[in-house]
Amino acid sequence: MQQKPEILETRLVAKSRLFGIEEMKLRFSNGEERTYERLRTPPIAAVMMVPMLDDDTVVLIREYGAGMESYQLTLPKGALDDGEDWHDAAHRELQEEAGYGARRLTELKRMSLSPGYMGHRIHAVLAEELYPSSLPGDEPEPLQVLTWRLSELDALLARDDMTEARVIAALYMVRDIMARRRAGEAP
Repeated sequence: MQQKPEILETRLVAKSRLFGIEEMKLRFSNGEERTYERLRTPPIAAVMMVPMLDDDTVVLIREYGAGMESYQLTLPKGALDDGEDWHDAAHRELQEEAGYGARRLTELKRMSLSPGYMGHRIHAVLAEELYPSSLPGDEPEPLQVLTWRLSELDALLARDDMTEARVIAALYMVRDIMARRRAGEAP
């Protein structure tokens, strides 16, 4: 196992209302020194749910993505509130964004996003045994809720408005879980 680099110095070089950019000076085990920049990551995790109405029907939402300057098809997701665990956050965010509660929530994987530049982590969660239930959310406009068949995942991924890598990864994971269940294999 390689030895992690020694952090020689960190300093905040820019800050906005939402983000901070941090410069890190590192010394690697071979003596090489480098300066990296990264987004300062708040200690808040997030959850992303793959809500399944049945073993082939996933619930998606369409919301505006400011980074892409377009509306995107995505999965319900959001940050954990202070002191909240992933399970409670998943249940809350699912109700706020998609209008469903779930009787069964299973963590699929903890994922990172661009680990070379940020430390953000998200819990990908399979949400099953859905029932109608809604809570008021913090979105600036109502989210469009729609469904898609996982058996038609290729057509979904061909769309220009389905681009988020962690959403695509979670959909593939759930598609494979459902296929194993249908084949009688353990998930």
